[in-house]
Amino acid sequence: MTEQAVADLRTRAARTSGTVRIVGAGLLGASIGHALRALGVDVALADASPAQLRLAIDYGAGRAARDDDRPLLVVVAVPPDVTADVVADELAAFPDAVVTDVASVKLDPLHELRERGVDLTHYIGSHPMAGRERGGAISARADIFVGRPWVVCRDAETPTSDLALVEGLALDLGATPIEMTPEEHDRAVALVSHVPQLVASLLAGRFVDAPDGSLRLAGQGVRDTTRIAASAPELWVQILGANSAPVVDVLDALSDDLRAVADALRAPDAPGARRAVADTIRRGNDGVERLPGKHGQNRRYESLVVMVDDTPGQLGRLFGELGELGVNVEDLRLEHSPGAQFGLAEISVDPTIVRHAEEGLLARGWKIASLPS
Repeated sequence: MTEQAVADLRTRAARTSGTVRIVGAGLLGASIGHALRALGVDVALADASPAQLRLAIDYGAGRAARDDDRPLLVVVAVPPDVTADVVADELAAFPDAVVTDVASVKLDPLHELRERGVDLTHYIGSHPMAGRERGGAISARADIFVGRPWVVCRDAETPTSDLALVEGLALDLGATPIEMTPEEHDRAVALVSHVPQLVASLLAGRFVDAPDGSLRLAGQGVRDTTRIAASAPELWVQILGANSAPVVDVLDALSDDLRAVADALRAPDAPGARRAVADTIRRGNDGVERLPGKHGQNRRYESLVVMVDDTPGQLGRLFGELGELGVNVEDLRLEHSPGAQFGLAEISVDPTIVRHAEEGLLARGWKIASLPS
């Protein structure tokens, strides 16, 4: 957790009060703990792994849970295959508390709990759309929820006060609560999270037997496309298994699209083949345009790529001179050039000032590169 993240959190007035019990001290559980601790909330941690629990405590995510704790809110942050078990145990142990979970699949645990006849009056499934490629308490950060959607799956029986606790937690952590049904949630994450993970992994898997010379040509495009392929296989086996039906629906449709493009490229000079490829790329353009941008807006930005010497202070100088030019940096990506002592800083700016920014930087001696593919 960065010092700035802690400082930002401490300026907020917390909606969450009392003791919050977090079961599962991995990435999400410990990150929630860090954020709540920065707000002055008492966080009691529990984990089936003593080593994981001690590590989360050592990093400051909370204290060890005690038998006399009386939490107002319980957050279950365990793997999907044991979520229902732990939620049932927590509801039984703390009947006066609101219990939520942050599992990435919502329908499967809910079905399990209902089949067991568990009283779900004080249970609310939720899911923060946040994470990192690496898990565990050592990777936890207080700011990973800031600006991210936090899905809350209520039903008609959910008391308003219970809903307020869970939505208050999301708001305290800087997230944006979004109400969805479990079915809507699972279909949505199949499309925007689970299938992208598989696509990234399948593409990155082609690199295993690729010649070294080919991989040395890799630019930012392929790195962006395969970034999430570094995720933990053990966790994803559980997630994909628990949400298999919606994932298969998307994969089947994607398979049809891939087959159509492959057929067109087998005979690129055949009538309609080029149009089929162009329509595929254009449809991708249209899809990208629908993705929310900065602050959830649909506003788009243009990029310029600046060559930055790999020496101390150069990136700071670049930002300083952009500030002098009155240019607000909307986004930034860095890429090191293989075998060269410089990097490429891809800076996203408002389209109306991209020419001004480029001319101003050129006048100050910066070199502008073409956008990497």
